[in-house]
Amino acid sequence: MIEALEFDFMRNALAAGLLVSVICGIVGTLVVVNRIVFLAGGIAHAAYGGIGLSFFFGWPYLPGTIGFSLAASMVMATISHNVKHRADTIIGVVWAIGMAIGIILIDLTPGYSADLMSYLFGSILTVPDSDLIIMSVTGALITLLVIYYYPALLAMSYDEEFARIRGVPVKKLYFGLIGILAVTIVLAIQVVGLILIIALLTIPPFIVEKYAKSLFQMMVASSLLGAVFTVIGLWFSYRYNLTSGASIIMVSGTAFVISFVVDKVQMALQNGQRRT
Repeated sequence: MIEALEFDFMRNALAAGLLVSVICGIVGTLVVVNRIVFLAGGIAHAAYGGIGLSFFFGWPYLPGTIGFSLAASMVMATISHNVKHRADTIIGVVWAIGMAIGIILIDLTPGYSADLMSYLFGSILTVPDSDLIIMSVTGALITLLVIYYYPALLAMSYDEEFARIRGVPVKKLYFGLIGILAVTIVLAIQVVGLILIIALLTIPPFIVEKYAKSLFQMMVASSLLGAVFTVIGLWFSYRYNLTSGASIIMVSGTAFVISFVVDKVQMALQNGQRRT
């Protein structure tokens, strides 16, 4: 792996992977705790519409896709907040329409043949310096926002009614969280792609949740664990000539399975001890 870092594209890939791991660790913790994984999946798929829009009009990829994803995420947030009994159905429709818009616009883009695989499964090895700068600035802004609103996010995540009583603007905070989630998803598309992004958002927080004693600890540990998965996944990708995004998620998935099995074994041992 060290010799691979002699190449600019590998250094950019590692930097992008680590940046996204930290952002996903922070935002993914809030996704898991607030139980909005399905909503995150809807935003991830709808984001393809922003990709198609960017290519069709010749806009820069990140700003165009972030703008579209923010708009789609606000629609989904409104639905999930106001029409909860039909939220899953309508969010499913929105994400399907978003993907359809993206595919059609890319088909209509003159002289451009899109590599769908690079967006579905990531293109971390092609991240340019300009996108790294945008990812760094955006990641720093997301981190600062989460730190500033941490007490309110903590209250909302664990007891929404208590948060309202304490004067926390739950609705505005919820919409803000969904907006941050949309931006995070767009940043992570280049690393693991639309299909696999939910795994990067949810697997590290799921593994860490059982051991963390606070929301802050969960965010930090999830970020570190995501970074470890990214480095190991990139090494496997380089060593065995595999798709980088899929390799990162396979490492994460393997850790998830091991964690799940260990939990089951521990529970079985504890139950056995109680009976004796």
